[in-house]
Amino acid sequence: MLFAEIPGLEEVKNHLINSVKTNHVAHAILFDGASGSASLPMALAFATYINCQQPSDNDSCGVCASCQKIKKIAHPDFIFAYPTAGGKKILSENFIKEWRNFLDESPYGTLSDWLEAIEIKQGNIPVEESRQIIQNLSLKSYEGGYKIVLIWMVEAMGQSAANALLKILEEPPEKTLFLLITSDSNRLLTTIISRTQRIAIRNNSNSELTSFLVKTKGVSEERASQIFFLSEGNINKALEILDQKDQNEKNWFANWMRYCYAFDLSKLIPLADDFDAQTKENQKSLLEYGLKIIREIYLQSVGTENLIKLEGEELQFVQKFSKVFKFENISHIVDEISHSQFLIERNIRAKIIFLDTSLAIARLIK
Repeated sequence: MLFAEIPGLEEVKNHLINSVKTNHVAHAILFDGASGSASLPMALAFATYINCQQPSDNDSCGVCASCQKIKKIAHPDFIFAYPTAGGKKILSENFIKEWRNFLDESPYGTLSDWLEAIEIKQGNIPVEESRQIIQNLSLKSYEGGYKIVLIWMVEAMGQSAANALLKILEEPPEKTLFLLITSDSNRLLTTIISRTQRIAIRNNSNSELTSFLVKTKGVSEERASQIFFLSEGNINKALEILDQKDQNEKNWFANWMRYCYAFDLSKLIPLADDFDAQTKENQKSLLEYGLKIIREIYLQSVGTENLIKLEGEELQFVQKFSKVFKFENISHIVDEISHSQFLIERNIRAKIIFLDTSLAIARLIK
């Protein structure tokens, strides 16, 4: 994780980077932010930066051996602890594969997301984990840099686990860095808090989150701004809203094409009512998604499926409907949907536009 990959929060990034430049790195840092905030990515970016072999003034290089190992969660001097299940698989090291996948797929994920990923209802960090950390820190650094201990959701530590860490947290071995992450600091022992430097991780501002969504997810500024207000700047909530909307678009467009293919007015008319009830921005977004899928159908039809960047249900839909759509009519279908976008911009009644477009597409498919 690089600092550049995290939207906004420049004041936090600058503070962390300057602490390295001025050699004033606290031996234990508490990243305190809401569930789904950038606390974990920020801790990962800092760990990457502090052991980077070729850092720039404001970020890690991302390409040196240390950066690559941390990115792959394979650095021998980087120790992780996080809530796990009980029983025999009690230590974090037994879940490292799942943890690696979790960080790759949802670095802004919540504790609930993690517990769902490892298929347990409740997780904790047991005293055995603390003892394992102490044992690992008794060994010399493999690569000569900082030995880093990242404890995610430190509030999941029971009192015995927390107490076992107090001494080494207060007087860690040389070049040892503790990065503690919490989403509920009120549950932490005061003895833990007093031994750390607290860094507050706020939610993103409108401009920060909007810019991130526009650049990385390809959404319009208007839609990104809507998502900001719904998520209150929480990046995980924003991504969940976006993913849910994307899934809704997939289902909606697939149903639309099926109803057009079947020329089923009993289904198309209610769908037109649903389309009419959407906001103008949502109507435009649905049609834009449709154009994207039809372009992929075109690629499949001309034998350039290697250029298709879809997977799962979307890819299956494209493969199936490329056999249904007549190649010579694909451009006409694109024209019909593009014309619908044009009319919606001019505030023509959406239900009429949708029904006209549906009938035109139905004729072109047949």
